[in-house]
Amino acid sequence: MSPTALTTGLFLANADHTLLAPGTTPAELETFLLAARELGVARVCISPTLIEEAAGPLRSSPVQVVTVVGFPSGVHAAEVKAAEAAQAVSDGAAEIDMVVNRGLVRAGDWAGVEAEISAVREAATDRVLKVILETAALSDAEIIGACRAAEAAGADFVKTSTGFDPAGGASVHAVRLMADTVGGRLGIKASGGIRTAAAVRELWAAGTTRFGVSGTAAILAEWDDTARAASNTGSGSGSGY
Repeated sequence: MSPTALTTGLFLANADHTLLAPGTTPAELETFLLAARELGVARVCISPTLIEEAAGPLRSSPVQVVTVVGFPSGVHAAEVKAAEAAQAVSDGAAEIDMVVNRGLVRAGDWAGVEAEISAVREAATDRVLKVILETAALSDAEIIGACRAAEAAGADFVKTSTGFDPAGGASVHAVRLMADTVGGRLGIKASGGIRTAAAVRELWAAGTTRFGVSGTAAILAEWDDTARAASNTGSGSGSGY
């Protein structure tokens, strides 16, 4: 089945506008959040220590807050990740993106992977839970195994990348493999290195259902430029030869 055509409105409804840079100041956060409101994104993804500060700039706004736990390495103990998730929920996060322990994935310890995701699932209560796999650093078999463990543990999404690993970010191949594995039972969040409207469309066609993007404004500007160019081409008065 072909995916629904991706409009700018649908993109914004499924975009997690992201600011996870270490050292972000309150002034930088406020600028980012006000820009998010202006862009019309449905969610922002910010560091857990910034959640409470976001309440003011987002007041009376429908924009929801997503945060991260075990970020960016994923090597934290499961109990620590669960405690981070519980604190984030208490502070007002609507969604949790947790980084899986890649060592457990690479070792094929699927019971261990499932156990740590389950611990965060329980701590996150009814919040949406996404599991970050860091797919560029994993084999296909490891991606498949991690997706299956995430589903068994009750996650809502599997996510490609943190955007901080030197191995790389989202790829069409990884998204397609993830989508084939979860079969529509979980969402697919593509993140890491997504900078163009063309990349967004390609990842959507591969099975992405959510995007983690920091250059949202630039993507939208390119989208508009492409639409204008197509319109001008279609309505031109030239001979067409």
